Amino acid sequence: MPDYTAPNRTNAGRDLFKSMSKKPKAKEPAKKASMAIRVGEYGRYQIKSGYVAGVYTARAFPKPPTRARGLIAEATGKTEEAAITSLYSVIDARETRRGEGRRTDPSTGVQVPTSDEYVEALNSVDLTKPQRAMMMALSLAAADGLTEERVATAGSYKSTASAQNALASAGRMIAGFLSSETGSKARSTRLDGIALIGFCGDPGHEEKSVNWIMHSELCAAIRIAT
Repeated sequence: MPDYTAPNRTNAGRDLFKSMSKKPKAKEPAKKASMAIRVGEYGRYQIKSGYVAGVYTARAFPKPPTRARGLIAEATGKTEEAAITSLYSVIDARETRRGEGRRTDPSTGVQVPTSDEYVEALNSVDLTKPQRAMMMALSLAAADGLTEERVATAGSYKSTASAQNALASAGRMIAGFLSSETGSKARSTRLDGIALIGFCGDPGHEEKSVNWIMHSELCAAIRIAT
């Protein structure tokens, strides 16, 4: 007699055929993923570039190590390389404008950086506590200035010569930072040592001690950067 308990082979075959005939749905093309961010540098700036929100973008930031934060400049292009090249041009133009905005100190003949340049430098160079203390004291004295002895005392130096050497070193660090080449040919002026910190005031009388006066641009920058 037929075995009525056997499985229905016809239905099973149909089910098997039906399950095999189902093709997996084709995956939709993935949206173009953002490219990895490339990190480079240009002069004293860190450059980050990549494909961001459908656009090739390059951005400049303060180069580590620095306490400064925020975007310096930005540019876009048809390719990542084009965006980077465009950003270099933007940075060079920015440096040129800054160089043209400097004034010449009549007492030393040195071109004094703008307050914005000083702020950028102060947030990037590694000044010692005595150097910062002396510069803060000079900034608070403003146009009145301080005697060499009082400047030395502010930095806890026993001699005015040591204090002056420390200030000159601070000036050289600022000069080194501001002179970092970025490709711009506008920055041909030599920035040097203590002349970037300030100048000696007019004593008026021979018996009167000469005060050391900080550049007003640096005074303003210290208030912003600290």
